Amino acid sequence: MASPRIGYLLPTRDQAVRGDHEPNQLIDQARRAEALGFDSVWAGDSPVTRPRADPMLLLAAVAIATRRITLGTAVLLPALRHPILLAHQLATLDRLADGRLIVGMGGGFPNANTEAQFAAVGVDFHRRISRLEESIEAMRRLWTGEEVSFTGRHFDFHDVRLAPAPTRPAGPPIWLAGGGEPALRRVARLADGWLPYPPAVQNYARDLAVIQQSAARTLTPALYATLCLDEDRERARRRLRTSIERYYNAPLEAVETIQAMFAGPPGEAADWLNAYTGAGARHLVIRLAADDQHAAMEEFAGRVMPLIRTKGRP
Repeated sequence: MASPRIGYLLPTRDQAVRGDHEPNQLIDQARRAEALGFDSVWAGDSPVTRPRADPMLLLAAVAIATRRITLGTAVLLPALRHPILLAHQLATLDRLADGRLIVGMGGGFPNANTEAQFAAVGVDFHRRISRLEESIEAMRRLWTGEEVSFTGRHFDFHDVRLAPAPTRPAGPPIWLAGGGEPALRRVARLADGWLPYPPAVQNYARDLAVIQQSAARTLTPALYATLCLDEDRERARRRLRTSIERYYNAPLEAVETIQAMFAGPPGEAADWLNAYTGAGARHLVIRLAADDQHAAMEEFAGRVMPLIRTKGRP
């Protein structure tokens, strides 16, 4: 089995909550991730609920500043946008990245803050999933570069041709987030990859088996995970709490019941991640809970990544 690929989540939200809105730092972090051997860099999306730099504009800059590393959205909320405009932006971004783009997408986590975000842009929150599904179908048609039409519940357009087309004929791969039976069916039916964050590895293995039983295409199983590295477990836990509660404005105990999180020594972090790769995860998207992102990247690349690489080799 090939080694799993390892990605780094650019700290767009972490930077914003500290009142720092300088995008060049994020571009520098992407360059550093590439130099350290990460396989991908990712940017999140939440213009109102958890404000941060726009992921597509940021990744466009990263595309020019890097050469090898894959770029991804973790995750984009297509239901907030019209699929013609979004398909155009993503196709152009994929061109800038020379085909290095992965489009991670989600419907938006169901809570009051997310609902308020949809209301602010005039989109019915309760129709976000059907808008997501229609957007995927519409964008895949538009990415062919041919003149296409689409009629659905939410979108209706005729004889539209976009340019440029993406680098790849089928467009950039689409990875979907989510857990639970409806989301797993949606992943199996529509997605090229799966990007969940279940806190229990047993649930990851179970849900992946469900997806693979009915998947319409070969897909990449991935994992979104938050790590706080420190030899002192109690200090790691305190640092994780500060990061998570500042990021989500919610107690750590609530967030960790739904998201994969680890706080502790690097060697144990590698063991924890290897449990997920053993359950089938082939691409790890790592959010580092740290104020000093460069130091955290160095530590992860030097003390965790080699153990994951070794474990993944035949």
